[in-house]
Amino acid sequence: MSAVLPVSGADRIVVPQGAPAGARTAPSRGQSMFGKYREIIIAVAFFLLFDLGVLVLNFYTSFKIDQDTVAINLSGRQRVVSQRVARTLLELDAMRAAGLPYKAETLAELRAGAKVFQLSQLAFREGGTIPGGDGKPVYLHPVTSSRGRELGEKVEVLWKPYFALLQPLLAGDNFTQPELALALSYSQANNMQLLSAANDFVTETQQIGASRASVLRMVQTGGIVLALLNFAFILFKFLRRLKTSDAAIEAATEENREILASVREGLFLLTPGHQLGSQLSRSTHALFGRTLVPGQNFFEVLSTLVSLKALTDARDYVELLFSPHVKEQLVQGINPLSEVELTVANRLGQQTTRYLSFHFNRVQDGATVRHLLVTVQDITQKVELQARLAGERQRSQKELSMMLKAFETEPAMMRAFVERAEASLLEVNDLLRSTSSASSEAQVLKAVDGAYRRIHAFKGDAASLGLEILATLAHQFESELQKLKDSGAATGDALLALPLPLEDLLSKVGAFKALSQKRSGDSAPSWHGGSAEGLHAALTQLAAQVAADCGKRVKAEVHLAGMPEIAPARMDLVREIAIQLLRNAVVHGVETPAARQAVGKAAEGQVAVALDRGEDGQWQLTVRDDGAGLNAGDVRRRLLELGWYNEEQLQSFSDKQIVANIFKPGFSTAGAASRHAGRGVGLDLVQANVQSLGARLLLSSTPGRHTEFRVCFS
Repeated sequence: MSAVLPVSGADRIVVPQGAPAGARTAPSRGQSMFGKYREIIIAVAFFLLFDLGVLVLNFYTSFKIDQDTVAINLSGRQRVVSQRVARTLLELDAMRAAGLPYKAETLAELRAGAKVFQLSQLAFREGGTIPGGDGKPVYLHPVTSSRGRELGEKVEVLWKPYFALLQPLLAGDNFTQPELALALSYSQANNMQLLSAANDFVTETQQIGASRASVLRMVQTGGIVLALLNFAFILFKFLRRLKTSDAAIEAATEENREILASVREGLFLLTPGHQLGSQLSRSTHALFGRTLVPGQNFFEVLSTLVSLKALTDARDYVELLFSPHVKEQLVQGINPLSEVELTVANRLGQQTTRYLSFHFNRVQDGATVRHLLVTVQDITQKVELQARLAGERQRSQKELSMMLKAFETEPAMMRAFVERAEASLLEVNDLLRSTSSASSEAQVLKAVDGAYRRIHAFKGDAASLGLEILATLAHQFESELQKLKDSGAATGDALLALPLPLEDLLSKVGAFKALSQKRSGDSAPSWHGGSAEGLHAALTQLAAQVAADCGKRVKAEVHLAGMPEIAPARMDLVREIAIQLLRNAVVHGVETPAARQAVGKAAEGQVAVALDRGEDGQWQLTVRDDGAGLNAGDVRRRLLELGWYNEEQLQSFSDKQIVANIFKPGFSTAGAASRHAGRGVGLDLVQANVQSLGARLLLSSTPGRHTEFRVCFS
């Protein structure tokens, strides 16, 4: 029994319990193997020796039995041939007595029978190759038993004069009657003796074969008995040792189970075939969010958790670790699984994001890498802490950047923004708090729409001054309001329960207010809207920022010469209209550089914002872009998708009536909501401000050429 002590890096030192500190034992495997298993090796050697002896004897005896089988078959043929010769002699004598010519086939049968008998008789005595029963040559070994030799001589004594008398008949068909009579007379006189001797010879060959079969059975029985005795010896000798070893193995296995059940990390071995080992820690299943089975392919399990590229990199990394010539320490830094994001179901069945870290250590036998020890740790808290730290760092940098941006902004414009922002946020706060649990759904939705407009205007105002943190918080606020509208649970209680970021927004606006007061040196400054140059810079910056976020190139031309002549309160409405129309022109009007070049336009779009007096003496705010223009067909399709009208109703509307729907709350042709589009609030806010101004809104557009919004007011 040994204790595994973890050390730094990838090393593991195994120290036997009870060994002196610092001692390392490395017994030679070759030396201890024979000494430990000497008796069983000897017993197995005897077993193999028995098997080899039995195999050789079986082979030899079987070979002899095959020879005896040939002899039995051929001796039986001798008996048949002798009778065939006697029969043909009788047939020839019958032909003579009838005065018929001798048949050629009868003579041929006589010659063949006599020849076969003569050759076989010679082979039985001396050995040789003769025709077998199927006509193919076979080798016949001479009979060596005394009884067989005696019977062979007896047959020879009877056959030799018989064969001599047959010679004239075998030479052709011109033999004489006396020659036939002599041969027939000898055959009739000695045929029974020859048949009896042949039968005895057959019996002898059969007995020889039977004795060899008996020897084969004895050899096989003896071999089995010896094998059983050898097995009984092994069983008796090593049963106690095996029992002791099993107890030690069971104790070690139980310790391993306790360790694997108690560790918080996922632990398992990975085979060279990329399969999970037979032992896995209990935590492994929880970390993977599924029950793993020993023998599963590790990369099949990973394929549902990581991207295809990460899976390929992980496979290459594992192959490197299984290559013994690659230094393990040198490749630890390229582990592609050091941080893996996956989504698993918790105990409540909810989907949660978890981060796992995989660490691989080699398990070596000399220079051979047998397995990889895989350690899996849950680093979710670490990753989340790092993300929070990074977020806080980024937020601090953004706040610092925003403060610097505030310092660069014209003081009067900053003071005006703070005043508008405070008023808007307090108005939103009052709208939300004025709804009670008894408020109807229509009242709640009206409050939500009002809050939506104020927050959207605040977002555009902040973005125009480059105050990105405020714009981002306002966008998040809009998302919460949108969720409420989409949920179908628009109640006063739901409004009060919303985690609205109003307090955060108000605190940040308060910081800007304090900054503005310090810059002016007056705790009660005169709130004026700022100069035309300041608004010009803000609108130009907003166009550039929105274009960059949308992947477009836009040049904004802003002319606000008439701004100082307009009252600040009315100018605030004009400024909001200008911001929303400018954002709308960049997002929806101007095309991407590739789309513009595809239709022969310059890659950079043009947006013009102008405020001046018309010929009739009225003020005119004009926002014009050279983009794709308004397409009544696109608006018609979007209205159908939203379910605002059916196909029959849309067919009855003119293009002018269709396009007028772009000013309704919630309408947008953008696919997905973003910071700059998709909420359906911008043009709704424009429409509301136009009404507050008592102005007229004129829209002209040429598909593929331009779109122009003109607000006329006195």
